Amino acid sequence: MNIEYLSVVDKNDQVINSLARSEIHALGLRHRAVHILIFNDQGQLFLQKRSMKKDLNKGLWDTSAAGHVDAGEEYTISAIRETSEELGINIESSLQSLFKLSPTPQLGMEFIQVYRAYHNGPFSLNADEIDEGEWLSIEDISNRVENNDTTLTETFKVIWRQYGVMNK
Repeated sequence: MNIEYLSVVDKNDQVINSLARSEIHALGLRHRAVHILIFNDQGQLFLQKRSMKKDLNKGLWDTSAAGHVDAGEEYTISAIRETSEELGINIESSLQSLFKLSPTPQLGMEFIQVYRAYHNGPFSLNADEIDEGEWLSIEDISNRVENNDTTLTETFKVIWRQYGVMNK
């Protein structure tokens, strides 16, 4: 069994320890994650439907790619790695840091660094992580978030609301 080790961080996002993912989640400790919003040339956003094999938010729609920042890893490196692992693409040349969310129980006690990237596909979806994906218009996504669509992860809704505030 492959144990995933993550950095435990303090309220200022400074590393204070490394523990197994399962232990961090069980204890509700602060840790780090990345979420990447991938847009195409038509201005659509790619959303992924999380695999039913996942332990959290299975079968819900989420950002284009996302994941924990591994122990000893930096946010940007994690974003590039996660996108490659989940979608089979390299977004390094178009990756832009957008904002960071502070940990709350709603966000799983994660500091979340959100990025934007551009890619038109095609993608090679990792079946262990993603059941399906689709391109959606900004208007469709905004309507779904505004209507509190229960098929979207709570984290995605928080990210999308913040993204909307940034782009007004």
